[in-house]
Amino acid sequence: MRRFLILSHRVPVSGAFSLNDLAGGGGRVDEIARCVSTAFLVSNDLRRDTELTVLFAQAPPPAARRMHFVGERIRHLNPDERSTAALIKNALVRSIPFDHPIEASPGLFVGPTDPLPELARALASGPAYWLTESGAPLGVDEPAPDATVVLGDVDDPRPEEVELLERSDARKRSLGPISLRASQCIDVWHNRADLVAGGAPGLPPERSPTAVVRTD
Repeated sequence: MRRFLILSHRVPVSGAFSLNDLAGGGGRVDEIARCVSTAFLVSNDLRRDTELTVLFAQAPPPAARRMHFVGERIRHLNPDERSTAALIKNALVRSIPFDHPIEASPGLFVGPTDPLPELARALASGPAYWLTESGAPLGVDEPAPDATVVLGDVDDPRPEEVELLERSDARKRSLGPISLRASQCIDVWHNRADLVAGGAPGLPPERSPTAVVRTD
């Protein structure tokens, strides 16, 4: 199972944004929608072995939201970012009355969360990578197909997130010399994991841990 976790700092957790203004009033929900599409969609198929979690931290707990997409169950996912943004918006709106997670649509679960403990849980679930421009290059044996990847949004991690990352055992790594979008990082990660899973020369499968990245 491949797992991605995205730290989202701008998207209104109430879902109060227009589908005609995804980059502005939507707090760059357009990029979050691209991350969802990239994580699951391939040519004429879906990646069923993938899960993606978004921590919407624009508001403090209990207003902050955790949205979890499950590839084995997901439905109604189309290639265009507007329809994916609509799925996200509708899920956020539907979750407002509830103090527990709900399945807003098939394979899309959403509920209240405290983003920092959720991030800490992900980092504590196994070895961790912190992807950053100043990190060491990603090794040829990374990642394994079951890697968990934690991605930042268009902003750097917040100070409290950085502190948590620094206190963890996360190892700093880089995907390359140029800062990439979160959705592009997912593409690169999937490609490397596909090569590992396929036994490509020079890419022996070894267990790869969690990754954290700052993207523009």
